[in-house]
Amino acid sequence: MDLILGYLGLGLMLGLAGIGSCYGTTIAATAAEGALKKDPSKSSGYMVLSALPATQGLYGFVAFLMTMGKLADPANGPLMFGIGVGVGITCLFSAIRQGKVCAAGIQGLSQGHDVTTNTMIYAALPEFYAILALVGALMV
Repeated sequence: MDLILGYLGLGLMLGLAGIGSCYGTTIAATAAEGALKKDPSKSSGYMVLSALPATQGLYGFVAFLMTMGKLADPANGPLMFGIGVGVGITCLFSAIRQGKVCAAGIQGLSQGHDVTTNTMIYAALPEFYAILALVGALMV
């Protein structure tokens, strides 16, 4: 049972982080599509901001790879479940919220405001918590 719980945790870690990145990049990319109609000359800025929420999926994947070896001992199953749920949920919400920050920056950029740098700084704030979750998972 412990082994099943561990694998479930690893699956949730990878799956929830990926789902969050999917939602976050979709939120930002939808704003970018609308902004392209208004000002297509800034498409590279839109693309950079749209891609930022993808990093949480990468953090979930790295945490998955780095922690799956701990299941060599089935007694670590409950621990891996806890780590997986923690990292997965943190990355899920971090990516979605980062996508919303990036979407707002894309909208501002399309309206002629030079907000790319500020948006990247603001977008780093929710990402920080995904990084903390990754570091915490690697420290266990």
